[in-house]
Amino acid sequence: MRILVCGGAGYIGSHMVGYLTALEHEVVVYDNLSTGHRAAVGMVPMVVGDLLDPASLAALFMAHRFDAVMHFCARSLVGESVDDPYTYYQNNVVGTLNLLRAMHTAGIDKLVFSSTAAVYGAPQTGVIDETCPVEPINPYGASKLMVERMLADAAKAYGLRSVTLRYFNAAGADPSGEIGESHEPETHLIPNVLRAALCSDSVLKVFGGDYATRDGTCVRDYVHVSDLASAHMKAIEFMAGHDGAHLFNLGNGKGFTVLEVIGAARRVTGVNIAFELAPRRMGDPPVLVASSAKAHDLLCWTPAFTEVDAIIESAWRWHKQMRY
Repeated sequence: MRILVCGGAGYIGSHMVGYLTALEHEVVVYDNLSTGHRAAVGMVPMVVGDLLDPASLAALFMAHRFDAVMHFCARSLVGESVDDPYTYYQNNVVGTLNLLRAMHTAGIDKLVFSSTAAVYGAPQTGVIDETCPVEPINPYGASKLMVERMLADAAKAYGLRSVTLRYFNAAGADPSGEIGESHEPETHLIPNVLRAALCSDSVLKVFGGDYATRDGTCVRDYVHVSDLASAHMKAIEFMAGHDGAHLFNLGNGKGFTVLEVIGAARRVTGVNIAFELAPRRMGDPPVLVASSAKAHDLLCWTPAFTEVDAIIESAWRWHKQMRY
């Protein structure tokens, strides 16, 4: 298949590119490199461009024919979205609308969209499935939910086939150690824990120690980035036999507190990682744990990485030899 990977130079997108090329699909990456890394793409063809530039998108679809599109482009920092919501709606919503229009003009009718557990807000249930109310509590989650609504409307109006994948906490790195997670600034827990392990002078901040959880810190469901990549490929296969807009949670069904993640990182690295408690971050729900039963039943997807130690071990392998 010929697949366009928007945001393919980013963390999850670059793992997707590696997964697709290993399966010998034809891949083109489209990325503005604002947060992505050219080195993460390797020798795969890449077009540098922005979803906010309709002319660039038109030129892309004039130059290439694609069977499907995978959309990873997004601003994704919860705190930043609270401080600067206009940027999030512009980038995540308007940018996606530009992409959808360009796809429609080019006659491309299959899209896999990266969404987020943030659409659920602060759910009252212990394990979240796709029937739970969607009530985002930050502009990041709200922007993703707006795109989900656009995809549902596009299915009815234009016949667009789409699969929305609501990620929980993406983590880990390719087992080869060639690509991994690198953001500046880095806000994700596991890479920050491992950076603290590599720098003895670094003290990790734990945001909030007074949540109603088993140790007072936030609980999250960590899903390995390689498992996310396999789910995207299964989503492409699913669309071959299913019209309409569909959505699935992607998580491993287990929740780990921040302190449990730090404990796992200490076991993996052998380093007594120091941390200090800091105030809660606005917009952070206390617990987010996925039910991925629907993805298991309909996509035939099962995560290979279910234990946090194994997820951290793969990330540690990359962080020890960071390449970009």
